[in-house]
Amino acid sequence: MQNPDLNQAVVTRNGPLESLFVTDTTRPPDFSAVIAQLFIYPVKSCAGVALGEALLTETGLDLDRAWMVVDETGEFLTQRELPRMALVQPQVRAHDIVLRAPGMLALHLAIDQVEAAVRVKVWGQEVAAYDMGAIAAQWFSDFLGVKARLVRFDPEHQRASSLSWTDGVQALNQFSDGYPMLITSEASLAGLNAKLLAAGQPAVSMSRFRPNIVLGDAPGQEAMAAHDEDRLAHVDIATAHSRVRLQPVKPCPRCPIVNIDPLSASSSPAVNDMLQTYRQDKRLDGALSFGMNSITLDGFDQVLKVGQSVTGTYRF
Repeated sequence: MQNPDLNQAVVTRNGPLESLFVTDTTRPPDFSAVIAQLFIYPVKSCAGVALGEALLTETGLDLDRAWMVVDETGEFLTQRELPRMALVQPQVRAHDIVLRAPGMLALHLAIDQVEAAVRVKVWGQEVAAYDMGAIAAQWFSDFLGVKARLVRFDPEHQRASSLSWTDGVQALNQFSDGYPMLITSEASLAGLNAKLLAAGQPAVSMSRFRPNIVLGDAPGQEAMAAHDEDRLAHVDIATAHSRVRLQPVKPCPRCPIVNIDPLSASSSPAVNDMLQTYRQDKRLDGALSFGMNSITLDGFDQVLKVGQSVTGTYRF
């Protein structure tokens, strides 16, 4: 199966992306917000890590989806088939990543060490990677109950998002589904939870939606409305040294993973059922959406921090 969000050709890195865009510096921003939360997901489809700050790289936030679990044939595995992956909790430290799961001893992986070069598949696309060895393979096989191996993305490989959604910008990814970052907002989650509670269902956490950047209200500014992120033309973040500019490019279509409780790995249809009542997105031919897949136009190698000011303009 191919993912239409990926450019199937290997790309060659061009010059700075910001040179492709003309910025209207005279237009005042349409909205103000702050970064309320930052997350990375070091192992694709396993639990996320909340961070106070994160380095912005060419492929998104540093170490996001840098590792991936595959089956014996090299095909990627996710919570769609194996909900227990939600229970694998990563801890990122200075020189290693520690994975913990119920009933398992902690697995320590050096960030700068890999084993044999391999080829793996994610959404039908063959990707260069490195195997993480027999111990990691046995750990995941034992916990998930299927033959599995852990691989690390090869940083020399260039895997690009669909050019049809990025307006021709070559936006690079590691093992994400198709885009380097996902933006959501606290207002959108609050809107969903209000509907769930009114229907007699429990509220859910943002971890169901696996965002990288969560926007929150800026003190003294007009509050964000639910799904304001849908209509953003760009997002500007004021960092310590310069501006970061992100461009939301595609609504994030939602699969059954949002129905999985990240604390128990149990599944209930309540979330998708509720999204079905108000989040059928015409831009996705009626598929359900929540959050915006985004790319970086300017500001690589800057550090994003919780609390930083965010401004932007609306596309519509």
